[in-house]
Amino acid sequence: MARIKKEKRNRLRTKFRFAIFNDTSHEEIFVLRANGLMMLVSIAMAVILLIGSVTLLISFTPLREFIPGYPNAQTRRAIVQNALKADSLEQAIKVWDFHLNNIQRIVSGEEPLTPGNLDAGLLAGDSTANELPVTYSGRDSLLREEVIRQEQLAMNSSNRKIEQIEGLHFFPPVKGVISERYNAAINHPFVDIAAPENSPVSAVLDGTVVFAAWTEETGYTIQIQHDNDIISIYKHNSKILKKSGERVKAGTAIALLGSTGTLSSGNHLHFELWHKGVPVDPEKYIKF
Repeated sequence: MARIKKEKRNRLRTKFRFAIFNDTSHEEIFVLRANGLMMLVSIAMAVILLIGSVTLLISFTPLREFIPGYPNAQTRRAIVQNALKADSLEQAIKVWDFHLNNIQRIVSGEEPLTPGNLDAGLLAGDSTANELPVTYSGRDSLLREEVIRQEQLAMNSSNRKIEQIEGLHFFPPVKGVISERYNAAINHPFVDIAAPENSPVSAVLDGTVVFAAWTEETGYTIQIQHDNDIISIYKHNSKILKKSGERVKAGTAIALLGSTGTLSSGNHLHFELWHKGVPVDPEKYIKF
C-alpha cells in the first residue's frame, strides 16, 4: 500500500514535455515542460478562469437575455406597467366602494361621507383597525358611556321624526307656468313647468344628489334624495350644476332649465316628487 502511494507521488513529480514539431523538417515549434502536479494545477486554473469569464460575459452583456427564464427589457417593462395598472385598479375599486357606501348611507337616510372625513382604513376597506385592542381610563369610559347615551337619545328622536310629507316647507323648483299638470290616470305622474331657457332650477328641500347625468330620452337629469323618504327629480335641463354625492340646501341652484332629450318639445322643467316609492302631486305641497 505504501509502495502504491509512493508511486503516485513520484508520478506527480515526474516531468513531462509537450512539444509540437514540423512534420516535414522535424523542427521543434513549441515546447511545454511541466511535472504532473503543475499540469493538474494549470488545468484547474484554466477551468476556473474559463468559468469566471463565461459568468462575467453572461452577467454584464446582453447575452444574459438568452438564458431561459431571464426577463428581457420588454418583459421588465411589461411587469412595471402591469404593477401600475394593478395599483390604479385598486384605487378605482376603493373609490367604487366609497361611492357604494355613500349610496347605502343615503338610502338608509344617513349623512353621506366625504373623502375629507374618511380615514384611510375605511376607504381601503381594512377592518384590522377595528381589531386593535384599545384601553380606556375610568374618565374615558364615563365619557364614552355619556356619548353612547346621547347617541341613543338622538336615534330615538330621529325615529320619532315626522315620516309624512305634509307640513314640510318646499322651495319652488323654478319660476314659471305649469304647462301640464299631474295626472296619474293618463300616466303623467309629474308636472311640466314652462320657463325661459337657462332659468335656474332649485332644490325643493335639503338633500343629497344621488343621480346627475345625461339620458337619451330625458336629457340632463338630476335626482335628489331628501329626508322622510322623499325624492325629487328634475329632467330636460340644459346644464347640470351639481354632481352625484353632493349635499344641497333647499333653494340652491342645481341645474339650468332647457329642452334636452328626445321626449322634450320645448323649454320646460319635467318635475317629479316621490314619497316612499310612490309619485305624488307636487301642486299639493308646492306653490308654483
